[in-house]
Amino acid sequence: MTNRAKIAVGGVAVGLLLWWLTSFWIALLVIVGVPTVAYLALDPSQRRRLRRVRRKELNR
Repeated sequence: MTNRAKIAVGGVAVGLLLWWLTSFWIALLVIVGVPTVAYLALDPSQRRRLRRVRRKELNR
């Protein structure tokens, strides 16, 4: 299992746990908000590199 798959499975598990423990909207806010804040915390050069890597993977 790749690292991306492990992260995805972990994210789904955390989302389902939060949904069960709290309301749907709080779980959705955490699931969408955490990656968004992490992306915005990157400086512009890191964001460009991340976009470039994503494009390369799509063109395989």
